Amino acid sequence: MRPVHYEEQQDAWQVVDHQSVAAILADPATYSSDFSSVGPTQEDFEVFRQGNFVGMDPPEHRKLRTLVSQAFTPRVVSGLQPRIESVCARLLDGVADHDRFDLVDTLAYPLPIIVIAELLGIPASDHTLFQEWAATLFGGDELGEMPSMDDLERALNAIAPTVREMNGYVLDHIRRCRANPGNDLTSKLLAAEVDGVRLDDQEIVGFVALLLVAGHITTTALLGSAVVTFDRHPGTLQALRADTDRLPDAIEEVLRWLPPFAELGRRTTRPVVIGEQDIPAGAMVVAHLAAANRDPARFEAPDVFDPSRSPNPHLTFGHGIHFCFGAPLARLEARIALRMLLERFSDLNVPAYDEVTFQNPAVIVGVRHLPIEVKRP
Repeated sequence: MRPVHYEEQQDAWQVVDHQSVAAILADPATYSSDFSSVGPTQEDFEVFRQGNFVGMDPPEHRKLRTLVSQAFTPRVVSGLQPRIESVCARLLDGVADHDRFDLVDTLAYPLPIIVIAELLGIPASDHTLFQEWAATLFGGDELGEMPSMDDLERALNAIAPTVREMNGYVLDHIRRCRANPGNDLTSKLLAAEVDGVRLDDQEIVGFVALLLVAGHITTTALLGSAVVTFDRHPGTLQALRADTDRLPDAIEEVLRWLPPFAELGRRTTRPVVIGEQDIPAGAMVVAHLAAANRDPARFEAPDVFDPSRSPNPHLTFGHGIHFCFGAPLARLEARIALRMLLERFSDLNVPAYDEVTFQNPAVIVGVRHLPIEVKRP
């Protein structure tokens, strides 16, 4: 397959090599993340969009990104380690007498949602509601593997009631924080200023909703994919159990191997040449992270899962100004959760893959349900 080629069904240019994908992500002036003028519109999504800085370009992007960067400093993230360990231990204590349980329902979903909800000052006890939202938003039940614009419009209409419910829930939370500010992240966002201007409630609705949903789904996908990948590569779990200091490299390899979001869309703002292909202004460009992560020009033996691979310049968390701000938190949560699984269980395996439910990879790469069997020392 050519590194850059046109796909007629999607009416988009597909880019699969590491060098070109990295260049696209690093140049927001040429490759815009803002699709508000070309995608189907939906009133409930317009509310969400106002605070969704993932779909913004500079200078608007800088305002919201600055705020979240202040809230997710390395010091703040590292300070969460004791709480993450406590939550993880409590969740695993809940299956202390089980030899079989669903990893997603038990740990991979509730751990990150409890952590992000507590950061935002949102009741973590509502996490089952957030799980329902995430299942609807990331289920992809309306989409095929290569969705058209008509498919996307149908999907938006199908999930609009969930977005409306989420917007209303978050707005109520914001109003409570405004009336009784605390030390949580939402209260800090209400008080924060960028260039002397504060965010209004509508901007904060989309912002908090994005943090709530996106702030957990990557870790959920990463934990599930890690256990599946380790299980499918015999000896990996035993080697990691013998030396848990190898976990960070193994986690990076899982991220390279199965990026939760396999591709990112961009729109050209001017005529451009990518991989010797002339691409006009206003064209849709799909940057394939999963393919770039297996580019033989960048990775030795790219189709081999190597848990000791280092360095590992994968593009799973993006590149440039849209690099995932939650990456340090996702890595920390994954490291703590996987280490605790290795310490608690002398054996862990997936007994039957026909019982595993996978997500629609057109939306997110991961598992919805992952029954595992465990043995204790």
